[in-house]
Amino acid sequence: MDKSWKNIEAVEHQPEKVSGTLVFRGTRVPVAALFENLRDGATIDDFLNWFPGVSREAAKAVLNHEVTILTGNDAG
Repeated sequence: MDKSWKNIEAVEHQPEKVSGTLVFRGTRVPVAALFENLRDGATIDDFLNWFPGVSREAAKAVLNHEVTILTGNDAG
């Protein structure tokens, strides 16, 4: 796991869970699934409906964190 994700409460990384893939905390939903679904045209609401274990707050935290990484700014 990239060390930049270690302090994000919305995600977790456990070697015995989903082969060590970064997942939304308390689920088996890979964080990458959010980005893949958005890339393919889904909305946040679509994603949350398809993966009910993921909260809107967790999805927003992941997206905000990625913006921070990409821009070097605090995404709020």
